[in-house]
Amino acid sequence: MVSTPIGNMADITLRALDVLRAVDLVVCEDTRRTRSLLTHYDIHKPLISYNDANKTSRTPSLLAKLSNGESLALVSDSGTPAISDPGFYLVREAVKQGINLVPIPGPSAILAALVVSGLPTDRFLFVGFLSKKSGRRKIQIRSFAEERGTIILYETALRLPKIARDLLEVLGPDRQVVLARELTKRFEQVARTDLEHLTETLREIVLKGELVVLVSGNTR
Repeated sequence: MVSTPIGNMADITLRALDVLRAVDLVVCEDTRRTRSLLTHYDIHKPLISYNDANKTSRTPSLLAKLSNGESLALVSDSGTPAISDPGFYLVREAVKQGINLVPIPGPSAILAALVVSGLPTDRFLFVGFLSKKSGRRKIQIRSFAEERGTIILYETALRLPKIARDLLEVLGPDRQVVLARELTKRFEQVARTDLEHLTETLREIVLKGELVVLVSGNTR
């Protein structure tokens, strides 16, 4: 399980490069993105896509390869694999079969955003992506409303204004919010505000791609 850069190509680890050069096959979400990544490091390995659309059909053959002694590297499109991505399914099935898994630590958008947020780091709850439906989303928000640690979400720029309204409605205006986008890239941006002013802040920053959203915990 190999972590790859979340933006800055210099963030790859030496161990990750060694593993990617040594394995028989690289399992990835998007073969085009991963091929571009590997080419940057002059690594040329067979790739196979593994995503939400094909994970059920692809898993048995990948587990068979592992059982037969082949070495596979699981990567995400960026960052640490199996966090809010289909790689988790393969990991879970491999664990069921007693297959040995080796983590190759490295970049993580969650931790990168947390450590620069200024919010407490001693306890946090990672929620991932909230539901696309507002009703279901509000139920999810209520489920962590009493959490005292920092709350971390992934969200797309397109949906963030709607998420902001739901967070404000359920959690109230006083919670601190940090938005982190393009981390480690040229146009990296970290914006700090509160839920009362989040919608206004969204109008002032460049909304593009995916963001990490951090919300302060319940301090009452």
